[in-house]
Amino acid sequence: MGNTQPRHHQIIIHAVLGIGAVIMVAPFIWQILTTFKTVTESRAVPPTILPAVWSIAAYERFFTSVPLWSLLGMSLGVLVVRVGGQLVLCSLAAYGFARFRFPGRGLLFGVFLVMLMAPSQLFLISQFDLMKSLHLLDTLPAIAIPGMFSAFGTFLMRQAFIAIPKEFEEAARLDGANSWQLFWRILLPMTGPTLAALGVLTSLYSWNDLLWPLIVASNKHMTLPVGLSLLQGQYGTDYPTLMAGSLIASLPLIIVFVILQRQFFAGIASSGLKG
Repeated sequence: MGNTQPRHHQIIIHAVLGIGAVIMVAPFIWQILTTFKTVTESRAVPPTILPAVWSIAAYERFFTSVPLWSLLGMSLGVLVVRVGGQLVLCSLAAYGFARFRFPGRGLLFGVFLVMLMAPSQLFLISQFDLMKSLHLLDTLPAIAIPGMFSAFGTFLMRQAFIAIPKEFEEAARLDGANSWQLFWRILLPMTGPTLAALGVLTSLYSWNDLLWPLIVASNKHMTLPVGLSLLQGQYGTDYPTLMAGSLIASLPLIIVFVILQRQFFAGIASSGLKG
C-alpha cells in the first residue's frame, strides 16, 4: 500500500503535465494547420481542423507580398546590437553592484528595481525625444539603442555574480589580478549559463518587439513584426498567409532556443529566479 501511493501520485503528476503540454502546443499546431487552409476554411464556424486540400499557397502569397529578406536583415541587425549591448552593459553594471561598495549603491540599485517594475510604455515618449534629438529617427540605431539597457538583465547578472564564492576573487587578487582581469578572466566565464539565458530572453524581446519599431521607423526600416502587422486588412485578414509568415518569422528563435536550451535553464536556475 505504501509503495503504490507514490506511483499514483506520479501518474497524476504526469497526467497534469501531459494536459498542460497539450494546451501549450495546441495553438502552435493550429497555426501550422491554418497555413495549409484556404481563407474560407480559416474563418469557418464551427472551425475546420484539417484542410480539405493541403496547399502551400499561403506561403507563396507571403513571399510575394512581403519583402522578407529586408525585414529579416533589419530584425537580425537590431537583435545583434541589442543582445551584444545587454550582455556587455548589464554584466558590467551587475559586476559593479555585486562586487564594489560605494556610497548610494543600495539606493541606485533600488532605482533599477523600480524601473524593472514600471511598464516599458512609460518610457516611450522620453526615448522618442532622445532619438529625435540625436537625429537617429528612422534608423537601425534608433530601434536598437533603447533595448541595449535592461534593469532585468542587470538584476539577473548581479544574482549570478553574487552566487560565485568570494574565494575565487580572493585567490585571483593574491595572484595579482586587478578588477578588470578579475571580471573578464575569472567571474564572467563562470556566469556563462546566465549570459546564455539573458541572450535568449533579449533575443525573444527584440525579435517580437512591435510597438517601438512601429513608432521610430518607417516602412523602409521595418522589422519582421511590423511587416507581419501589415498583413492584417481593414475589412478582412488572410489568416493562412498571416500564420505562414508568423511561422517563418518564429523559426530563427526556435532554432536559437533549441541550441541554447540547456544553458538557458541552467542560467535561470542558478540566478535564483526559478519557480
